[in-house]
Amino acid sequence: MSTSSPSPQSNSESDSQANAEREALQRDILQGRKFSLADVIGREGGSFMKGESPVPKLVQAKLEINQFISEQLPDPSGALQSVLHRWVEDDTARVSRHLDIPLKALADLLESIVNQPSILYELVRHVDMKWGQMNDERPYFQQPQQRPHPDDEYTHESVRHQLQGLLATVKAAL
Repeated sequence: MSTSSPSPQSNSESDSQANAEREALQRDILQGRKFSLADVIGREGGSFMKGESPVPKLVQAKLEINQFISEQLPDPSGALQSVLHRWVEDDTARVSRHLDIPLKALADLLESIVNQPSILYELVRHVDMKWGQMNDERPYFQQPQQRPHPDDEYTHESVRHQLQGLLATVKAAL
């Protein structure tokens, strides 16, 4: 019982015949159809981004950070999350330094807020404004070294506490 393997020539002949059949089928499909620039780009550039995401790394990093904030920061009113999302969007330089590990950028941002009272007070002021816009009410603006209003949902101390909790969660995830 002898088995003969196909000759290399017959293999290449069958490959070229298969290619010819594919080209003929493609011509039949495209016959009568108007060609556009998008068709040409699609055919010629089909493998241009093979293996790469069409979404830029910076956008991916910001999305990952904002998703983490949304999932890990308890915020019933949503004003603190909203302002943090905006700060992440605006802090392109910090996020750009940590494209491979975006949560490091979030940790850096949170540490700068928690460790610098002036930045914390500014964040809380933005959160209060957002809360007022969302609820169509006048917000309570706590001044440094001032006791918070009893109805103020976002005080300096409550926001610091929330951000410290989020920072601990970020560090545990790293």
